[in-house]
Amino acid sequence: MKKNITFCLLLIAMCWCSDVLAQYSREAESDPVVLGRVAEWQDLKLGLILHWGIYAQWGVVESWSICNEDWITREQLGSDGPVRGTQGADYIDYKRAYQALNRTFNPTMFNPTQWAEAARDAGMRYLVFTTKHHDGFCMFDSRETDYSVAGRECPYSRNSQPDITRSVVDAFRGAGLWTGLYFSKPDWHHPDYWAPEWATPDRNVNYDITRHPDRWNRFRHFTYNQIQELTHNYGDIDILWLDGGWVRPEWSINDETRPWLGCYARVQDIGMDSLVAIARDGNPDLIVVDRSVGGRYENYRTPEKQIPDQMLPYPWETCMTMGDSWSYVPGDNYKSTTQLIHMLVKVVAKGGNLLLGVGPDAEGRLPQEALVRMKEMGEWLRVNGEAIYGTRPLAPYGAGRKYYTQSKDGKHRYAICLLDRPMATITIELPVETHMVRPIGLDDDTRIQTRFERGCTRLTVLCNSPVKHALVVEF
Repeated sequence: MKKNITFCLLLIAMCWCSDVLAQYSREAESDPVVLGRVAEWQDLKLGLILHWGIYAQWGVVESWSICNEDWITREQLGSDGPVRGTQGADYIDYKRAYQALNRTFNPTMFNPTQWAEAARDAGMRYLVFTTKHHDGFCMFDSRETDYSVAGRECPYSRNSQPDITRSVVDAFRGAGLWTGLYFSKPDWHHPDYWAPEWATPDRNVNYDITRHPDRWNRFRHFTYNQIQELTHNYGDIDILWLDGGWVRPEWSINDETRPWLGCYARVQDIGMDSLVAIARDGNPDLIVVDRSVGGRYENYRTPEKQIPDQMLPYPWETCMTMGDSWSYVPGDNYKSTTQLIHMLVKVVAKGGNLLLGVGPDAEGRLPQEALVRMKEMGEWLRVNGEAIYGTRPLAPYGAGRKYYTQSKDGKHRYAICLLDRPMATITIELPVETHMVRPIGLDDDTRIQTRFERGCTRLTVLCNSPVKHALVVEF
């Protein structure tokens, strides 16, 4: 009888602890150390995310082509990989060939210092680098798996320094940028996520976790060990950017995310309390971004390929591809420099950061189209950056062609007029009546015509030479 009572008390205690931890996890972060670091991150405004892995050899979308969901198409394989313009590849053959790409990955032109210098000169202030995407191939030297750049089957392992993540982190940190590491919670190469005994009908774990808790527990500890490596072997990392939002606790599942769980709707709780405790051990101000999950461990949110229509009541970052694809695709359709600067202005005026995505090619080179746009963005930001970095939104925030920002202390206010083409005569409206105006980056003899209308100031700026992308006026 006493044993039964003790067992029942133990069960009650376990349920109580589980409920308390779940409640703790779903509440927003309140640690002032973490919140202070997020506030510093909000000043950075512009970052770079690099999707790079074995998929660059084929020039295909990162990881997703080996996922068996009906929205995904696969090009037929030729001797050199997928044949452009075809469809209908055999899934088993395709997946086997894709997963063998680790045996040919050897980026001989990889120069992280050039990447870091290009990012710094573009005005980017932080990096997010894909250490492991969903396909499970690690761009770092991991003791947990040989499926990595340092694994014996990978030709790059014979490089004098095969740990690509270390090279990237060292180069970008040396250039003065914050360092963030992207990590996929799901791992489609791990036998305790996609178990080889069963088919893989979709992106999710392919076995019943409740029937095989030992396997899921092994996978969780594999994940914890890799997080330990990433957050302790490369100095103090600034951001841990976690992707794969279908791996999430039950309390976080909603109408939007439930379809991600696929045909079996299996809840895949990785145990974020344990994961974050490991990650922040010795680095308590690490920013954690458990994308789309919400709660304590999504320290800022990441709307993907979209700019919100209005200000959001929490820290956020628009992650946006510079072309159409996150990873390297030959002939990708790149946005113009003007479009990218306009995106940056719209995001910053609404209180967010912009994270621009570029995919290096199989040799380790950033595409020339990206480098040109980065250079031109940097030229504009070197002149106009005071209206971007470290600013906060200013009512009426903006719409159409005009947007507003202000310094954190409110002493400097900026109006930004977006230009679709170079213009020498520019009209911009200020939301107050003022004679104190300063066009930024223009000659001292620039003529300005002023007219007051209904509490606003309408400026006509007559420039000596055409202005590109956007004109900034301090008022």
